[in-house]
Amino acid sequence: MQRSNTYIIIFSAVLTIILGGMLSLASVGLKPAQDKQIELDTKKKILGAVMDISNIKDPNEILSLYDQKVTSIVVDAEGNTVEADAKGNKIVAEKVSVQKNYRLDKSERLYPVYMFKNESGKTEAYVFPMFGAGLWDWISGYIALDGDLNTIRGIAFDHKQETPGLGARITSQEIQGRYVGKTIFEAGELVSVSMVKGEGNAGLTDHQVDGMSGATMTGKGVNRMLEEYLGCYQPFFDKVKSEGNLALN
Repeated sequence: MQRSNTYIIIFSAVLTIILGGMLSLASVGLKPAQDKQIELDTKKKILGAVMDISNIKDPNEILSLYDQKVTSIVVDAEGNTVEADAKGNKIVAEKVSVQKNYRLDKSERLYPVYMFKNESGKTEAYVFPMFGAGLWDWISGYIALDGDLNTIRGIAFDHKQETPGLGARITSQEIQGRYVGKTIFEAGELVSVSMVKGEGNAGLTDHQVDGMSGATMTGKGVNRMLEEYLGCYQPFFDKVKSEGNLALN
């Protein structure tokens, strides 16, 4: 009986090693495809904050359009461009995880900036990623500002686990479209844009959008996220504006 138990233990150990090895190999083999999908998703969201790409189904066309239209940099909390880490490794905006950076103090984070170019190569919009907490889990987004770094060109939200039909509506064109044309500054002061409670509100200002019925907590999470990240990017806004032109053209 004891020998039988020993055989079972040995068999289980060998099987565990074999299956673990197979899973490891599968993970390594799938990683390039996973990385490519992450790259595609990221670039789709960035472009989607600036223009309508809903009719583009070919992933290669998305990637090609991104290469033609978008350039990127990374800035620190003071709005200065950061090109390499402490070890001298080049920092690429598209590979900076805003989710991982969210765990750091604001002063230690890296902040990607994406510049959308027009046909003549001039920067006509800037796109900034954001991350925060919704009702049940994380929410995230990309906000595109026109060249004045004030007027919202577009916005693209995402979430992990908001309530279907309620908070999950932040990903709909209906909700995201409410932000277009709104402004984040008033008399030179950053005031962000707030989602108010309820829908069908009258007398909304240039810094307010209708809320989502039954999803007040998600709306508050969106407001916190926008206010925090726009504040984090303000040193960059100020730096560009103080130069008297779109210095990153």
